[in-house]
Amino acid sequence: MNYPPHVKLIDVGPRDGLQNEKQTVPTAVKIDLVHRLQAAGLKEIEVTSFVSPKWVPQMADNAQVMAGITRQPGVRYSVLTPNLKGLEAALALPRAAWPDEIVVFGAASEAFSQKNINCSISESIERFAPVVLAAHAAGIAVRGAMSCTVGCPYEGEIAPERVEMLARLMKGIGVQRVDVADTIGVGTPLKVQRALEAALKHFDIDHISGHFHDTYGLALANTLAALQMGVWNFQSSVAGLGGCPYAKGATGNVASEDVVYLLHGMGIDTGIDLDKLIDAGQFISDFLQRPTNSRAGKAMFNKRCG
Repeated sequence: MNYPPHVKLIDVGPRDGLQNEKQTVPTAVKIDLVHRLQAAGLKEIEVTSFVSPKWVPQMADNAQVMAGITRQPGVRYSVLTPNLKGLEAALALPRAAWPDEIVVFGAASEAFSQKNINCSISESIERFAPVVLAAHAAGIAVRGAMSCTVGCPYEGEIAPERVEMLARLMKGIGVQRVDVADTIGVGTPLKVQRALEAALKHFDIDHISGHFHDTYGLALANTLAALQMGVWNFQSSVAGLGGCPYAKGATGNVASEDVVYLLHGMGIDTGIDLDKLIDAGQFISDFLQRPTNSRAGKAMFNKRCG
């Protein structure tokens, strides 16, 4: 089996992870987490989202977080902008604090699209089109998050044809790369491969990433299945932070530490210092006053302390 020699991780913990927390996470803690992730070698970090604080109060300090980060060269900082208002808010920042990439998100499930963003899939694409256009005009890259690509809490199993349709629509409005996300963590290796194959009809292997949740404990198996196809971009969350507020019982993203442990054990380069990554996970878990969700992080931290 020829696996990719190098894998790039996008850590979504500061955004996708922290947005679901009930307790307020201070701006300084969020900035510190981003700094720790980039110090560990992460080259892509999803920092925050420019959404209404009414709906996502945890991200109300988005401007302060973006302005407070000490940026490192070679690191890509992305933010979620679900509409033109969100993008305009991000572009209202000083030029040095602009995101390198924005993320728009759509679902392969009509029911999930309605529940999550109150519109149909086709309406969501119409809504994103001017956002993508404006981002390109400003010289900012665009990524499309495709949620519920293997299963939906309302519709059940999702056919690969739905994923292919969403990928085609996103490509059509100028999205440059997409995340194939198992939002509720029900995917199994073959189902994940079929979803990836569907997306590959419109995006090449360099412009697709796997985003797996670990609800049924199969996120690493699904990562391996994607690697077997040549996928070399993945999203994960430090300490396994995150979940899905619209999917009852869905647990967090796969932990970055666990993915790195797997990859390094396979001889695949990530450019990430696992010890520093574990420290970053421990830092945010200590602040949240709960154990890390990373099995590798927990085991290696305990071994170090023992």
